[in-house]
Amino acid sequence: MKKFARLVAVGGITVAATALFAGQAQASPGGRSAPVFVQTDNLAANTIVAYDRAADGSLHQAGVYRTGGKGGALAGAVVDFLASQGSLAYDRDEGLLYAVNAGSDTVTVFTVHGNRLTRHQVIGSGGLFPVSIAVRGNVVYVLNARDGGSVQGFLRFDDRLVRIPSWRRSLGLDPSQTPEFTNTPGQVTFTPDGRKLIVTTKANGNDIDVFAVNRFGGLSARPVVNADPGQVPFAATFDAGGHLVVSEAANAVATFTVNSDGTLTLVDRQATGQAATCWIVRSGSNFYASNAGSGSLSGYHDGGSGTLTALGNTATDAGTVDAAVSSDNRFLYAQTGANGIVDAFRIGSNGALVQIGAVTVPDAVGGEGIVAG
Repeated sequence: MKKFARLVAVGGITVAATALFAGQAQASPGGRSAPVFVQTDNLAANTIVAYDRAADGSLHQAGVYRTGGKGGALAGAVVDFLASQGSLAYDRDEGLLYAVNAGSDTVTVFTVHGNRLTRHQVIGSGGLFPVSIAVRGNVVYVLNARDGGSVQGFLRFDDRLVRIPSWRRSLGLDPSQTPEFTNTPGQVTFTPDGRKLIVTTKANGNDIDVFAVNRFGGLSARPVVNADPGQVPFAATFDAGGHLVVSEAANAVATFTVNSDGTLTLVDRQATGQAATCWIVRSGSNFYASNAGSGSLSGYHDGGSGTLTALGNTATDAGTVDAAVSSDNRFLYAQTGANGIVDAFRIGSNGALVQIGAVTVPDAVGGEGIVAG
């Protein structure tokens, strides 16, 4: 799809809008093999640790890069300082990496050169305690967890972000709810067609909020609030049929149809039988939910119908949090926050996971945020 540019007024700012939602997936810049990046969320100085991925999926440290900001920890959190998914976001098409600095209320933009990073910008997140980032073409939304929660939109120009003031939406959550780490929002993500932006609220409402997205990237004035009573919706991804797949901290994985009016219809829900099911990642038609309380991953198959078939549980190191799957769907990398370890697994043709190694990430106890190329 060809890109085009024209001048438009967005939130009172005249900008050159360059095909906000145009473009198809391309190979990594320069055709290099893609590494794995891990965010430490270190409270003194947040860093990104880069790893080379060998042919067998094993990881080998290649570099450490400061974000220019500080990590943060929500009250009550032990192994999951941010209690969120998507705190590190990789735009493979553009070769850009985005990281939240929760302790500094900022976002860092890096360019990716193989296993090397170049920091280009540190910009205010438009709220307090950023925890999750969603990217769609030239549009970027950041989820801020504190002060009742908010999302703030940005436009990207080359390797820099410009905040659009009118693209900020408050979530209206109760900031007095405790413990903080279970009562702050968990993730922001676009639907596959880019027409909706979804936010999970966890225990603070037990809701899944759905905003409409206009052709420039701005949001509807208010979201459609979908109640998920008692389930604590934490993180989300999508199956091949466009169904929303949600990990619920009430220890289940659920699928929903996303209707055109922003409402959700439950399709299936399967209990994991594990403790603190909070994160979820997709590999083709398979999904893996992280269980922080059990030190395990729960696997499910969903070919696009929204119906889940259990694949069983796989043990990890203690405090399983965020996870990432390589772009070729061969390997899964799971962060474990108790000791700052990343466990590496090979994904079998039947969806089974076979551990192939582990690395200890420097200064990453409690850290969250991992992406794989």
